Amino acid sequence: MIRLLRRNQRTVEEVAVGDGWIMPEDVVWIDLVEPTRDEEILIETQLKMQLPTREDMGEIEASSRLYREGAATFLTVEVITGAAAEAPKLEPVTFVLIKDRLVTIRYAHPRAFVLFEGNLAERGSDCGDGESVFLGLLDAIVDRIADILEAASDQVEALSRHIFDRPRKTARFEIILGKLGRWRGITAKVRNSLISLSRLLVYGAVSPHIAEGVDHAARIGSLQQDVASLTDHAGHLSGDITFLLDATLGMINIEQNGIIKFFSIAAVIFLPPTLVASYFGMNFKHMAEFDLPWGEPLALGLMVVAVVLPMLWFKRKGWL
Repeated sequence: MIRLLRRNQRTVEEVAVGDGWIMPEDVVWIDLVEPTRDEEILIETQLKMQLPTREDMGEIEASSRLYREGAATFLTVEVITGAAAEAPKLEPVTFVLIKDRLVTIRYAHPRAFVLFEGNLAERGSDCGDGESVFLGLLDAIVDRIADILEAASDQVEALSRHIFDRPRKTARFEIILGKLGRWRGITAKVRNSLISLSRLLVYGAVSPHIAEGVDHAARIGSLQQDVASLTDHAGHLSGDITFLLDATLGMINIEQNGIIKFFSIAAVIFLPPTLVASYFGMNFKHMAEFDLPWGEPLALGLMVVAVVLPMLWFKRKGWL
């Protein structure tokens, strides 16, 4: 799918292309969403350059993600998608700056793009050139990451209260472990995205497309500060989640030890009366206690004493 933003427009429109299609001169943003090979070839022909393929975007080497080729600057960043879903993912998004135009290539639908387009529609000023759109998209990506980290912080705080403040009888630690594991995964993906963004900003700051702008360098510097701050926050949050995971496992061990302790004490308490009952339950033909009128009360009394004495001993030791 090919989507275009023209200089005096506030909305990005999907275009139907065919043979003989010519790109308008006032296009500042070309958004390729899950493009077919024919669409890639069409844009490459119009721009007289070669675009990276999906396999190229997936390369992890910095030289394959951040580079210049002719008059174009290629910048690939990993953006978290589906943060509200059960299985969020990191998806590469490539930005190509060329001749006051921006080309984005993506095979996912990050929330940041939707937010940017919404802000663009509400804003009364002109969208500017491709570099301005590029910096606006980066702003939206950083804001989206900040929202995800804020939501993660709130959830981790709620889980912390759940672990330490709730009565033990109502604690469902297996559910808590699952939630902590999910937010730990999201936080790890956020940190990877922030690292990718940091590298992109460092490279983009020295790109001619950004360095020659009047206020572009200042905006890049502001974004770098925001990314550094969010990276620190994500690191602290990851540490908190690790602590809560350890604390939850510790609480589970305490519960298990309490259960084992209960059965151990119960076994010790009922062992002496069991011994007494076993003695009086033996099938010998001649036992003196069978002929005594107080034989039964004696046996019951011994059982009661055998229960009470261990309980008093355990209580004195603080085990009960």
